[in-house]
Formats: sequence, C-alpha cells, structure tokens
Amino acid sequence: MAWIVLAFDGEDAEAPARRASARERHLAALNAMAADGRLALGVPLIERDGRIAGSLMVLSGETEADRDAYLAEEPFAREGVWTRIDAMPFRIAPLPYRALPGPGTPLPTARTHTVVVAMDGSDAEAPARRMAARPAHFARVTPAAERGELTLGGAVLDAPGGQMIGSVAITAHATDEAARAFWNDDPYVTDGVWRDLRIWGTRIAPLPYRPLPGAAG
Repeated sequence: MAWIVLAFDGEDAEAPARRASARERHLAALNAMAADGRLALGVPLIERDGRIAGSLMVLSGETEADRDAYLAEEPFAREGVWTRIDAMPFRIAPLPYRALPGPGTPLPTARTHTVVVAMDGSDAEAPARRMAARPAHFARVTPAAERGELTLGGAVLDAPGGQMIGSVAITAHATDEAARAFWNDDPYVTDGVWRDLRIWGTRIAPLPYRPLPGAAG
C-alpha cells in the first residue's frame, strides 16, 4: 500500500508568492525522500490557464505514521502553501512502467503529462462494476505502461487495505483533450465505473526516484 496526497494551494493573491518562496526547500525535501524511497512520485497540478493549483504526491510509506511524518517534513504543508490536503490510501498497480525522469534529465518548462483523479460511484453496485470491468481495464493499461503512455496508475482505497473506490493515473499527454480521448475508450469509463473524473496538467521533475512496482529495475 501507499498514500496519495492531493493538496491544493490557497486561492488568494499571495498564494503564488508563498509557493515560489518555499519551492527550493520543497524540492530539497523531495530529493531526499525520493532517494530514500519514501516518495514514489511528486508532481504539480496545473490548471488549463497555466496556474499551479496544488500538488499530487505519491508516498511509498504504508502506515498513517508514514503519512504524518511526510506532512510534518513537507515545506508546502508546514509553510501554508497548501491550504487543503486530502490524504488517501492508495495501491500502485504493478505494471511495466518506464523509468521515471532521474538526475541529469532536463527539467521540463512546460506541461508534459496529465493527472486524472477518478472516483467510482457511491451506490451499492459500484464495487461490482469495478470488478467486472477490471480485467479489460488492465488489458488496456498494461501495454500503455509498457509503451510509456501510462506513467503511473493505481487504486484509491476507502481505508488502509480496504475497498477500491477510485483511481489516480498520470499519463504522458500534454493536453486535456489527448488525455480525455485516451480515457474515453477505457472500460472504467465506458462501463460506468468512474463517476467523477478530474483532470490537471503536470510535468515531472527529475528526481532520484526508485523504480515503481512492476517497472524494470
């Protein structure tokens, strides 16, 4: 198990300045966490107008203590950059992912990827819909990971070790339109598993990440 931290900056006029002021400390913390395996991936959430709305962090730690330790150390959390933080248990799907950008890779200056946060329905039939569509979904996303189109994907859980209630995925699509076109053909969309789907642009900073589950070492 892992944790997803979905965190949003304030919407006041000073929010961009707070992020800029803490950014170097944030990146230094992420470098250390990626190097020691506590951070699987961390990316900004970019709105269509280019504004950074927040961040998506994928933590490797399995316990609530791991989650709390990260938030206590994270400059964006400690210094008020993030004004809303949702931390959810998460299970990274073990797929044949390509290696994440590491040290020496040029830092992207524009959007390169897309984050999708998709929650299942809350009705009684929602778990059965997910399980029915899951084999076809995996048959589709496995080759997408192999060819580098799917950077990371997994299931949001309702509690540590609990029921799957949604998904988070990062794909190598530079526009909302390209990402939506990709997901519109997925069984989790066509079979009505996902009922609330949100999209943000992103880019991946080169950090000393460990290989994701299923990726070649």
